[in-house]
Amino acid sequence: MYHAETLKEKIKLFLKILWPIMITQISLSLMNLVDTIMAGRVGTEDLAGVAIGASLWSPVFTGMNGILLAVTPIIAQYLGRGQKDRIHYTVTQAIYLATVIAGLIILVGTFALSPILNLMDLDPEVKHIALHYLLGLSTGIIPLFISNVLRNFYDAQGFTRISMLITVLAVPFNVGLNYCLIFGKLGLPELGGIGAGYATALTYCIILILSIVMTFKLNTVRHYQLFVQWVKPSFKAWKEQLTIGIPIGLSIFFESSIFSVVTLIIGIMFSTAMIAANQIVISFSSLIFMLPLSVSMALTIVVGYSVGGKRIDAAKQYSFLGVLGGVGALSITAIFIFFFREHIARLYSNDAEAIQLAAQLFLITILYQLSDAIQAGLQGVLRGYKDVKIPFFIAFTSYWILGLPTGYLLATMTNLGPFGLWLGISIGLTSAAVGFLIRLRYNFRKEKANIRTQTI
Repeated sequence: MYHAETLKEKIKLFLKILWPIMITQISLSLMNLVDTIMAGRVGTEDLAGVAIGASLWSPVFTGMNGILLAVTPIIAQYLGRGQKDRIHYTVTQAIYLATVIAGLIILVGTFALSPILNLMDLDPEVKHIALHYLLGLSTGIIPLFISNVLRNFYDAQGFTRISMLITVLAVPFNVGLNYCLIFGKLGLPELGGIGAGYATALTYCIILILSIVMTFKLNTVRHYQLFVQWVKPSFKAWKEQLTIGIPIGLSIFFESSIFSVVTLIIGIMFSTAMIAANQIVISFSSLIFMLPLSVSMALTIVVGYSVGGKRIDAAKQYSFLGVLGGVGALSITAIFIFFFREHIARLYSNDAEAIQLAAQLFLITILYQLSDAIQAGLQGVLRGYKDVKIPFFIAFTSYWILGLPTGYLLATMTNLGPFGLWLGISIGLTSAAVGFLIRLRYNFRKEKANIRTQTI
């Protein structure tokens, strides 16, 4: 990492950090895509079961993993201030914290999973697949969370290509394991959609092994002595990380949980074909969302580094570059979805009704993608400032007080049905984007005033 002086240098540095993150995120999303597509090839029940399981797991994973994202702005600001000596301690404590969080998730899931599924009016086969898909996935939770700490450690220093390399190497393993465990190849049992859970868990283990190996092999990070020099767990250090991480995690949770709640409502109120169609749309939309999400993550790094170095004007320039770039990318993908929505749906399922419903739902998703790109980019900038508490309240209000209730009313009190739920999501995301922009303007003025005061 370095402080770029000219606009051209800033664009070059931002793109250098961004493109490996984007490939990493797309690769991770492809793992979920493979789960969904392969499960759909087994049957509509398997696709629906994986959809329900994924809808329960996704907000938990993204929310709890969001807590670990605190590592990124903390390290980025340390680097901006030239305090590299503090990084080893921060990362080690984050590894401890990740293990504790993962263990708590497994413990809660052991007692809560079956009762939650029992509350839903699911076909017995769909319920069975969802339950055992999640049980299989749970075996990889601890490796997943520890590897994400290491990824945040690499990315915060601008070493985004390390994370990219690890994830790209893991994708073929995920595809192969899915093929073998879903369809029963190479002497392994034929588990159908359930096999996708175990395949993904094994892939998480592979990612962790590769991530640890890199800490020993690469000269750029070997001097930090991770997994060589250990320090005692510190509740004080955990509290520091949780102070930043919990609001981030909750903000992500409240956003991602909207889509999961929509899936659960559709699972209760509508047909299995509609559940499958909704999962098709969510799965592909999640893949597309990796573009603005990658921009958001890159913005946290460059803005955090600039803020740590007291270069607020540079942070502002990066903000404009990232947000406008994300909007431009999503505009292109929206056009692609409009013209190829039926072809996309056919990649997931052979069910004619599911394909038709998914094609209709895709039209609604086009509406919210631009707002999603803006709010994601702005959240990344705010995290670079380590401003997370007020954005959390903005996210909660926009998604759960405005977006979801509006969507539910449109779905139940009009003829829109499930399409109303997606319109509600669009309203919530647009509201969040406006709130984040107002908050960012406040932060910029505050930091500029602080710097002027310090120089007097």
